Amino acid sequence: MAALYLLALYLAQTKKNLNDTDFKEHITALKHLPALTEEALQTNGAVEEIAKDFSKYRDFLYLGRGIEYPIALEGALKLKEISYVHAEGYPAGEMKHGPIALIDENMPVVVLAPKDDLYDKVLAGLEEVKARGGKVIAILSEGDNEISSRADRTIEVPMASPFISPFLLCVPLQFLSYHVAVHLGTDVDQPRNLAKSVTVE
Repeated sequence: MAALYLLALYLAQTKKNLNDTDFKEHITALKHLPALTEEALQTNGAVEEIAKDFSKYRDFLYLGRGIEYPIALEGALKLKEISYVHAEGYPAGEMKHGPIALIDENMPVVVLAPKDDLYDKVLAGLEEVKARGGKVIAILSEGDNEISSRADRTIEVPMASPFISPFLLCVPLQFLSYHVAVHLGTDVDQPRNLAKSVTVE
């Protein structure tokens, strides 16, 4: 992700779509990423507690909007890969076109909700989930009291720019998959039926 971010910055600067000041701001944000990731790693204990309570569920929905949507897909994929629990990633803005019909008290919904331009829309989607009895695990920006008062469980990551936040959201998603798998007794080091694409044609 960092390499692709740098490539995008290089292309934007080359095409004159990004001035030097903005370019430097992006680079500075990337330089702070290791420290922010270190903070995000501190979520491990909180996520382990959440995993204990949620490892009994057999279906999960992951919602993300905009740049967070691929992160929701990755979170769902990781849960499937190592815990063998059914999980789907879906664009939060499209939830009413299908997944909303599945939401009830047996469908935990992981909502990626950092403070960004789409925050209010994500909050509205979270309310839709709660109105249908869904249990919400929200991954949100540090200090966000609005969503934390509405979600069933919350995991805070450091405040960051919209381009840095996907890196940080990945951390608790990985922890959640890991701890659910451990509670279910699966082998997280050798998931069944999986093979590296480089070793199998």
